[in-house]
This record gives sequence, C-alpha cells and structure tokens, in this order.
Amino acid sequence: MPIGQPVGVNAANVPDDVVLIQALINANLGLLPGILFLSEDGAFGPSTRSAIQEFQQTVVTPGSASGVISPGDATLSALMAGIPGSFSGDSLRIVMPLADAPTAGRFFDALTSAMAANQINTPLRQAHFLAQLGHESGSLRYTAELSSGAQYEGRKDLGNTQPGDGPRFKGRGLIQLTGRANYTAFGAARGRDFITGDNPGLLASDAGLAADCSGWFWAVNKLNAVADLDDAVKITKIINGGFNGLDDRLRRLKLTRCFLGVAAD
Repeated sequence: MPIGQPVGVNAANVPDDVVLIQALINANLGLLPGILFLSEDGAFGPSTRSAIQEFQQTVVTPGSASGVISPGDATLSALMAGIPGSFSGDSLRIVMPLADAPTAGRFFDALTSAMAANQINTPLRQAHFLAQLGHESGSLRYTAELSSGAQYEGRKDLGNTQPGDGPRFKGRGLIQLTGRANYTAFGAARGRDFITGDNPGLLASDAGLAADCSGWFWAVNKLNAVADLDDAVKITKIINGGFNGLDDRLRRLKLTRCFLGVAAD
C-alpha cells in the first residue's frame, strides 16, 4: 500500500502519507471541478480535507464522505486508478511538487530524451533517477548550485586544479554535475566544450543539457545497476559523496514509485 496509516479527519496524518494522498488527489483533479492543485506539503489542512471529501462524495460513494482514507480502502483504490502508471507530463508535475506547470513542461521532453539515451528505461530505474534529481534540483527549480562553489576550490578529486575552478565548475544540471573533471568528461562524450568562457553555464541555462548531463552522469556511474537493486542509499552516496538529504530522497522515491506503477516492497 502507498500509505502506511490512515489520512484524514482525526487520523494519524503521517506527513509522508499525506504527501502521497495530496499527490493522488492532484492526479485526479479532472474528476473534481472546483478543486485546485494541492500543495504537496504533507500537512493535513482544510484544502486537503475538502478535496478528500469531495472525491469521496463525487467518485467513491455519492452523497457521503468520511473524510478519512485508510490503507486498502475503496477511496485509496479509486485514487490509485487515476494515476498515470508511466512517465508523462502529468506525472512529472506531480512527482516534482514544487515545480509549476511551465517548469515541468520545459523539462519533460529533455528528461524523456535523457532517460532513453541512457537506458533509464524501466519504471524502477526512472523512479530512482527522478527522485534523486528531484532532490538535487529542488523539483526542477534549480539547475545551478545556490552556493558560490568556493567550497570546491582546490578539490583535486574533482579535477579542480586551477585557480577559480571551484566556482567555475560548481554543481550544474538537474543532478548538479560538479568539478572540472566531470565537465571535461561530459564535453568529450558529447564532442563539445564546456570548459572555456561562459560554456560551463550552459549546463544550467539549457534545459536539454541540464537533463542530458544528468543522464550521462547516471550512466557513467552505472547507477542503472544500483537502481535495479533498489538501493537508494548507495545511489545517494555515489551522487552526493555522502548522505545529505537522504530522507527527502527516500520520500521522493516513495512518490515516484507510486506514480510510475512500481510496487512497494
């Protein structure tokens, strides 16, 4: 079951479960005239309560609504019936809850191409890929690291051997490609220069490159094989170098698994 405990009026309302219900409601908005896109914030408030009750009254049991959704009940089953079950523009907007519709639309084709080019071609691989880059990019909102990159200055493990390399080659792209060595290797793979002049910034300003460099990094680091093992912790370590943001990555994975039709463990 996508939720572990009941969500609704006087229910447990575990934030991760509430997020999933909010996302499922958003996937079914076509059945709910007058209900606006919910903030997938994990807080059970008036808007979420009204949406649950409207869905129950309109779709599940016309004329009555408990305001509570429990694991395995009729309301949850009806909500699950409305999910895409595959990667689509609608599912991308919902699994990137902080992205607005234009942002999701801007990256949909680019991500579709990047996944196809790098064999991110099963729902489980896609779920892990989207969860990780969703965290790294703040739901597609940031294609460049917010910090200056000075913390990477002199990092020989990243290939930053020249003065100014830290800021010049700070994290860019949806998966935050970092370091002269990675920029050089990606450029060699694509037959392009991402080192000189303003070219490093292209990984942030060009949606296609922001997605492409992320798919390239995923493939070069053999993360499809790790995704096939369903090992989000190891994927996080390879991408991050540690475990920063692991809880958010796991929450996002739960959401992407649900919307891509990957059965829970």
